[in-house]
Amino acid sequence: MKKKSLLILLVFLLVFLPTRVYAADGKSYDYDGYTYNYWWNAVESPAAFQLDTVIDEADMGGIKVQGFNDVATSEDGHIFLVDTLESRVNITDQNGSFIKSLKVIRDADNKIVIDESGAQLVFNAPEGVFYQEKNKELYIADTGAERIVVLDGSDYTLKRVIKKPENMAGVSEFRPSKIVVDSADRIYVVVQSSYEGIIELNPDGTFSRYFGVNSPSVNFLDYFWKSISSDRQKEQMKKTFAPAFNNVALDSDGFVYAVTFDAAAEHMVFRLNSGGKNVLREEGNTFVIGDIHKMNRNEQSQFVDVAVKDYGTYAVLDKYKGRIFLYDFDGQLLNAFGSLGKTKGSFSMPTGITWSGDNLVVTDSALKCAYILKPTDFGKAALQASKSYYYGDWDEALVQFDNILKLNANYEVAYVGIGKNYLMKDDYKKAMYYFKLGNNREFYSKAYNGHRGEVLQDNFGIIAVIFLAFISLILYTEVRYHKKESGHK
Repeated sequence: MKKKSLLILLVFLLVFLPTRVYAADGKSYDYDGYTYNYWWNAVESPAAFQLDTVIDEADMGGIKVQGFNDVATSEDGHIFLVDTLESRVNITDQNGSFIKSLKVIRDADNKIVIDESGAQLVFNAPEGVFYQEKNKELYIADTGAERIVVLDGSDYTLKRVIKKPENMAGVSEFRPSKIVVDSADRIYVVVQSSYEGIIELNPDGTFSRYFGVNSPSVNFLDYFWKSISSDRQKEQMKKTFAPAFNNVALDSDGFVYAVTFDAAAEHMVFRLNSGGKNVLREEGNTFVIGDIHKMNRNEQSQFVDVAVKDYGTYAVLDKYKGRIFLYDFDGQLLNAFGSLGKTKGSFSMPTGITWSGDNLVVTDSALKCAYILKPTDFGKAALQASKSYYYGDWDEALVQFDNILKLNANYEVAYVGIGKNYLMKDDYKKAMYYFKLGNNREFYSKAYNGHRGEVLQDNFGIIAVIFLAFISLILYTEVRYHKKESGHK
């Protein structure tokens, strides 16, 4: 009887306890990955990343952690984690080992800075952080104090404080939430719930303009009311419906990436040029929208952050289902993975994502931790293939796409990638073959046009003879006909 009870208990535990899937090394957490095919059906795939390290309060040297709300990294491997509730920025190395925690700001003489009111300068509910490599400066969006604090990136002492510019236009409150700084020292600031766009500041902190206003999607009913509205009403509708951006990032060319999870937005991910126009490429099987829900728009992905590699590959973080979507420069979905849950490796309230070399660092405010994710063999091949293709190293890209197919023979992206490589080499027949396997009709048409041109060029002599013979036959027939007609007259 006792053995029977133990057996029932064992079966119960195996069935109902949450399960974790570990990689071959016994400590890394493997995710379930997938992509979408041409028909917008999800297709299983190895995940591009696996959990390697968890950074939580136990790693913070006795510093209390209430949750991480944003993350940035520097080229020397430092990870900067913003804890909004604790009003701190905690710093670790690339392996998650604690280095320093910032709360009270000090000057170059290591004295606590006193502000104009006579109080100590301390962070007040910061929400965003960015490290600028050019000047080695750490920018903190000190949201609660409505200012930007700029620290020296080496010793983290105060360099300057940027408050609301006197010349700032519009009605948006200056409550910096997320921030990036480009190589020209222009500062791009996201203010949550602002419909006027991203605030662009000059290097000296003065207001420059609102940048990249987000257009709302318009349905038939909206279009009808707008068509009969006065100019004043149209202006009011524009102010009411323009969706807000939620986060920003920069690519190596200085383009500003932005995301929104506002359901009224026409697009979810943006690549804004200097004029504020969205130039994001979307040449994959799907648009850059994360999960595809054909029937229910309310289940769409909600992006809270985006991280961009030097070669244009980017990862967007979805808080709705705890997923990470990896896209290449052309907007082709390379991989999706992750889920909501309470187990190790799952997400509860994901908040920020950034690259640390080829690793991803993802923060979660509810689980009060940050994950360091490292690429799997599949992920390494996918990243290397995208990088080689972006920089025009076709032969290396071909090798990596072949490696990917050894791991996942159903990966349409690899077939399309191989096809693009052959297309770049003007090998149209092979390109057509692989584009057909990858179900990419657009590039198949391009390859077909190239192949047709080659056929015409190679057979120009024969085609010319046939054409001349055809013309001669017509002329002979016409002449013979007219002679016969003249004979009758």
